[in-house]
This record gives sequence, C-alpha cells and structure tokens, in this order.
Amino acid sequence: MIIYFGGTAYDGVAGTDRQLADRLSTMVPVLYVDPPVSFLTPLIRPHLAGALEGPPLRRESRDLWRLVPRVPPGAYRPGMSRIATIRTRRAARNAAASLAQRVTAVLVARYDDLLGAVPGARTVFYATDDLVAGADLIKLPRRRLEAARDRLLARADAVVTVSPHLQDDFRERGRTAEMIPTGCSPAAYDGIGTAPWPSDVPRLDRPAAGFVGHINARIDMDVLEGVAAAGHPLLLVGPHDATFEPSRFRALTGRPNVHWTGRKSFAELPSYMRAIKVGLTPYASSDFNRGSFPIKTLDYLAAGRAVVAADLPATRWLRADPEGAELIRAESAAGDLVRAVGEELAADTAPSVVERRRRFAGLHDWDHRARELAEVLDIREIREEVPAP
Repeated sequence: MIIYFGGTAYDGVAGTDRQLADRLSTMVPVLYVDPPVSFLTPLIRPHLAGALEGPPLRRESRDLWRLVPRVPPGAYRPGMSRIATIRTRRAARNAAASLAQRVTAVLVARYDDLLGAVPGARTVFYATDDLVAGADLIKLPRRRLEAARDRLLARADAVVTVSPHLQDDFRERGRTAEMIPTGCSPAAYDGIGTAPWPSDVPRLDRPAAGFVGHINARIDMDVLEGVAAAGHPLLLVGPHDATFEPSRFRALTGRPNVHWTGRKSFAELPSYMRAIKVGLTPYASSDFNRGSFPIKTLDYLAAGRAVVAADLPATRWLRADPEGAELIRAESAAGDLVRAVGEELAADTAPSVVERRRRFAGLHDWDHRARELAEVLDIREIREEVPAP
C-alpha cells in the first residue's frame, strides 16, 4: 500500500493529488490522507463540512481508501501544528494496519513532517506548489514554511515537483528533483459538442472567452477586466475569494457580457467548456505562480479550446514542444493577453485544429503522469483485495 498525504481534501477540487491517487490505486492499494480537520473546520471552510460526516476511514473505490484525521482546533498554529502532525502520522499508520496492508511508500504532497509515518517505507516529497512563495496567500509564516520545506528536501528518499521553476530552485538548494507536471483528462471531454448547455449561462450570440478556476490573488484582474471592456462575452467558472479585489470583482461581474457561475464540480465542466471558444490562464507575475503548473491550460486543450496564457515557466515548458508553441498563445503584459484573446475569438477553427489540441493534451494525461510517479515510488502493479476495517 501507498500512503498519499494529499495537500487538499479528497472530495474537494479534483486537482493533482486526487487525480494521481485515483490512478495509482489501479496499480496498488492507496490510502489517501486528507489534511486534518477539527469540529471547527466547517465554520471556517464550509465546503469541507462533509469531511466530518461518517467515519474517519472510508473506502472510495476498490483499492482506494480515504482517511480524514480528526485533531483539536488550531492545527496550523505554532505548537498545535506539531500535535496535529503527530496525530496524523499515527492515524495513517493505524489505518494501514487495520486494512492489513504493508506500506511500501509514503508520499507527502504538503509541507508537514509526515515522511516518517511508517518507518522503513520509501519516502517521496511531491512539491505541487511553492508554498514558501505563497506564504501570504495561505496565511502561514514564511520562516516556518521554509524550515518545513528544507526538512522534507533533506529527509525524503526522492523529491518530485510539478514545475521547472521549482526544479531549478531545489537544485540550487542541493537537491535533485524529478519533474512530473500536472496533467489532464481528455476523455472527460469526449462528445463535448453535445454536452448540455449550462442552465446558468445564457445562450451567447458570439464566441466567448472563459476562465475556469479559483478567482483569487493569483489572478491578474487587469486581463479579465480588459477582455470584458473589449466587449467579448466572458464566462467565469469557479469560486471567488471574498477578500480579493471585492469592489473590482463586483464591477466586473456586473457587466452584461460577464457571467459568473461560482464553484462547479469537475463532472460539470464539459458543459461550461462547451460555452467558450478561448480558455484563459491569466496568472499574475509572482514567485508563487512561477512555481506552479496550471491544470487549466491543459484542460482547455483537452476540451479542444484555444488557450491564451500568462508567460510562466510552465507555459514555456509546454511551448518547448513545437506543437505546443503553435497551440498555446503566451504573453506577459495584460494588454497583449487581451489582444491575443480577441484574435483567437475572431479566428476560424477547423475541426483538425480542435483535434490537434486534444491530441497534444493526450500526451499529458493523468495516466501518463501516474505511471511516471509510480516509477519514483518504486511500485509494481499489485492488486490485493482490501478487507473492510
């Protein structure tokens, strides 16, 4: 069994951790461990209220189990964080034992001291974001995150990261890291042309641009405002952080050509992707964004949509492939991104171009990423029926 300490809750946004855990479980049993929760968690993060429902250990699929560690309130405060980590390690170890599984590898995709959860198991630190650079965004002390990162880099048997920027950063810190970027699910968008039109989006009289994801401090509002000001229909799919540019966001969504849907599940995305012609990855220039690898860029391509993206290291990595360079428009300045959106909306799109986008995305699907990660974890395709606890 692999213990996968995810950076997000399993039933939250279907991002890197969940996508990889699901696919690894087709090769070997996986115990996915959520970030710890307390009885106060639903008051702070209402979307995680379901985490406290049901038993802490639950089966999600044949060979995938999810553990939701319960800890006292204040798990991320100094002192309490150590207690929460100890309890999380113990809960994961006990859960694996209750399933009568031998743990061969422990993967940690967050900055907590969890590598030693099972002595003797292979350990992998998977840096899916530069949390040190994002300290202000996630509201945790930078020094504490730096110490946690350095501890994980020093102790892990292997280190993996999603972006070339982080790979270079770790190399400068004396640690070689393998790069396994985020991926996509092209099959999820099969038949997108016949997906039902979303009920909360009006029928549009001309091609629309769209953004899918969290609207927070990572996003360059100048780009979204510029697209809307140019008169293009703009569809925003995802939650808005109430502390991020509240007045500007209200003004933006108050425009008649802007439609905001709020949070949507991954299963609903094909309908919303059908409603757009151009997908936007309008990330602001920041150290945190430079260390990321936006899933949305590949998702747009998987849906056959044109892509206009900020010129991040991840974007340049995808464009290093000649076909990627043709399929992804990359610009640094907000005005240039807005201009590129207009050009892509006006362009004729042949079916062959749509197929090229989807084919390119298929080279970066989650199955491929999971096989790369399985090699790092040194696992083989072993399937064992896991008994109920």
